Amino acid sequence: MFEEFSTSYYLGRLYVTPSDGDEPVMQREQHERVAEQLYHDGSGVTRTDSPLVMKLDTAHLAVRGEDWVPADTLAVPASLLERTDITNPPELTEVFLAKADRASQLLQFTGYAEAEPTEEFDVGPNTGT
Repeated sequence: MFEEFSTSYYLGRLYVTPSDGDEPVMQREQHERVAEQLYHDGSGVTRTDSPLVMKLDTAHLAVRGEDWVPADTLAVPASLLERTDITNPPELTEVFLAKADRASQLLQFTGYAEAEPTEEFDVGPNTGT
């Protein structure tokens, strides 16, 4: 689903579609599988409930897993989707998945733990891709 792109990101293609929800989500099983495969740190424990950090256009999104989302789909709140170049959803779109260290940095930098999960990340100029 994702392949190495740079020192900070993996590249993948997902169908991006609007949702009525409050946060970006993908199919729970895929979310857990991606978290386990790409974020495993070798310690024997991988938190699959932590958000995956994906970059869609210029926005970084904290993505969680939900059972209702179709496979290979990223469901994004309509208000966030309106700010992208996606014109005819669902649209097969390239998305970047932050590698574990970059994801951790972005989550810490933005204070995600204290922030509302519906917020998109605003981390300034895009670097590392």
